[in-house]
Amino acid sequence: MKGELMLVTGASGMIGWHTIRRALVEGYRVRGMVRPSSDRSVLAGLPVEIVEADLGKPETLEPAVNGVQVVVHTAAHIGDWGPIDEYRRINVVGLEHLITACARQPTLRRFIHISTLGVYPARDHFGTDESVPPDLTGLDGYTRTKAEGEILLRHHIEHFGFPAVILRPGFVYGPGERHSIPRVIENLLAGRLKFIGDGNKVLNNTYVGNLIDAIFLAIDHPAAVGETFNIRDARLVTRREYINTIADYFGKPHPGKVPLWLARLAVGPMEWWAKLTGRKSPPILTRARLKFMALNLDFSIEKAQKILGYQPRVDFQEGIKETLDWAAEYLPVAKAAISEKAGSRAG
Repeated sequence: MKGELMLVTGASGMIGWHTIRRALVEGYRVRGMVRPSSDRSVLAGLPVEIVEADLGKPETLEPAVNGVQVVVHTAAHIGDWGPIDEYRRINVVGLEHLITACARQPTLRRFIHISTLGVYPARDHFGTDESVPPDLTGLDGYTRTKAEGEILLRHHIEHFGFPAVILRPGFVYGPGERHSIPRVIENLLAGRLKFIGDGNKVLNNTYVGNLIDAIFLAIDHPAAVGETFNIRDARLVTRREYINTIADYFGKPHPGKVPLWLARLAVGPMEWWAKLTGRKSPPILTRARLKFMALNLDFSIEKAQKILGYQPRVDFQEGIKETLDWAAEYLPVAKAAISEKAGSRAG
């Protein structure tokens, strides 16, 4: 609502940055929460109050939440590699600190929690809806602790009337995406990227602008409180369309493929050896990456459509071009790919 104070955690991240831009257009006063070490260049020039706070340090949260009406919680420890305690410190314990601080604010009317479709079991999905509970086993620290965080938040909703809404986007892409797509570009340039299986299973692609639409619908719809919603694009794309579109943009050949059975056979030893040798970065194949590249990830958004009126406006082909145009301007790995493409044309 116009004039209300909104706190956005993870303000310098892709989802946080896009949330802030929309909130300013909608007439909110905006407070962006960042860690002291965060690169906040994307917020430069925006009329936003910046507050430094850390989910792992509860004493820093009170100034961040003071007087807020709406909280959009996008901050998380992300990735598919590393000790689970590092993920749990932010995604579960830090979430509880934030809930506790927010619950003390009599002004709070809505808390939007950005979760992930990764909380569902790691199997093929064909229209799975929100009636399927989160999987607490998880493939990696991120998905497991996001599931644990949902259970924690659900407890506060059901037992204390905490005014929260849980949104579960899939693979989020758009301008500002600094994780998955740069890794794809890097592996394309190095010739390391392969399809696993035939590449024809669908991805749970979610353009960031479509997710932002869902966030603002959830903020204002009275029936949203206490509910969980799957969020994705209207049209899901195969891995072939996803990867080949990126390859075409940078003028790279389409990748070959490896059999799914071989990838499944290799992933366990790869992870075991990486952990045994104390690798800080993940091996080329992890169980989380196998899921991302090989499973059918089709989740129903019927509930969000019926209750929130959610209608994804941006198709993958439009959204990915916007994403890659941004990457080509701002990300070194994408700039290198563009330079290589220009050089090959000139030659």
